[in-house]
Amino acid sequence: MSALGHGMRSLALGAVVMMVPAHAGAAVDAPAPARPDLLTFASGALPVAVGKSGAALGTGFAEAIAATDGGVRRGTLNRKPGGPRSTFEFVYELPAPTRFTRFAVPDVLETPSPAQSFVGRVEVLGSSRGPGAGFTDLAAASLTTGGRAGEESELVVRRTPWVRWVKVRLVGGVDPGATFFEFTELIGNGTQRAAPVSRRFTGGWDATFGPIELRQKGVTVQGCFDKGQGRLTGTVTGAILRASGRKTSGGTLTTFVLAVAPDGTLRGVRSDNGAPFTHYEGGRAPGAVTACSKPVKPKPALGCGSIVHGINFDFDSATIRRESLPVLAEVYGALRRTKSRVVIEGHTSGEGSDAYNQALSGRRAGAVVADLVRRGFPRARISAVGKGEAEPIATNDNENGRALNRRVEIECAG
Repeated sequence: MSALGHGMRSLALGAVVMMVPAHAGAAVDAPAPARPDLLTFASGALPVAVGKSGAALGTGFAEAIAATDGGVRRGTLNRKPGGPRSTFEFVYELPAPTRFTRFAVPDVLETPSPAQSFVGRVEVLGSSRGPGAGFTDLAAASLTTGGRAGEESELVVRRTPWVRWVKVRLVGGVDPGATFFEFTELIGNGTQRAAPVSRRFTGGWDATFGPIELRQKGVTVQGCFDKGQGRLTGTVTGAILRASGRKTSGGTLTTFVLAVAPDGTLRGVRSDNGAPFTHYEGGRAPGAVTACSKPVKPKPALGCGSIVHGINFDFDSATIRRESLPVLAEVYGALRRTKSRVVIEGHTSGEGSDAYNQALSGRRAGAVVADLVRRGFPRARISAVGKGEAEPIATNDNENGRALNRRVEIECAG
């Protein structure tokens, strides 16, 4: 979970078990967003395996990420025709031990096409041993369509152990005659322990659109992408890197939500100039050469002109969470020698009203200013302003974009 957005929940909050065996899979009005969704890619649920018959039907990691993107857009799982027993299976590694107490699927709606159908059955399994062993049933439901947009279909929760890997199994369609199967996402609420910061974001990868090279120092990452045509800066929270960069020609803004899998694969999504996210992936390429390969001293990562991700707050509060302190230390280190006047801008995602987000972003930007002043920055040369949700840098339709929109920007003048 990330900073400055309405709907941000502390991961320490638990959740009430919502067992509805008599109506499993039936749609109910979606509850207010009172708990974090711990089964999103943006919160660190990293797909590490794709299996069953779906793999032979063209299903891959792009579909695995889309099934946990925190959005409700229906996406097609298979690229080749399947049948009533087609099974799609995704295994996700979580950033820390997690205890799920609720699962649900939003917007179980049918597309008016005889060939397409929403997935008919969802099964969730969990393991504390590894991605290929020790799985036990957590929840399941047979889905029914005919509800309204905005409703969520509950799964029956069977067990609530602490797990590090989740296996999601999607079987057939509501319409048994369909050959292509649609899905929105799987919501997973519960409690998650503190996640350690990944140290995997140094190296080169032969990725989509060309080589990318990253260098990680603590929680900050700098690098070059698209064969060195763009430079990025970002921060790591748990297993996830959120980064923003610009092309050297034209200045197009590109945003990333990335993770490095245990096998070294760089995997995630990117958006160029606010367009919808696309799957982004690359294998390790130690010999990848970009503009970042030159032995030049990098500029401070989070100083004047920076977009800063990874400053997190408690829910509905301007209280900065402990995992954000290393990011704030980096910001102070980059600003401490500047003689300019500094403005800390707070930005939110799109949940909640304009007025609420405007006020919340102002309070949270003020909390960042207070932290920097406490560290030694002159109070007379720093101020805070709340921008609310007015200036998004990514879509608000899914959690990948919302996590990027919750940010701080640093402007310097004079």
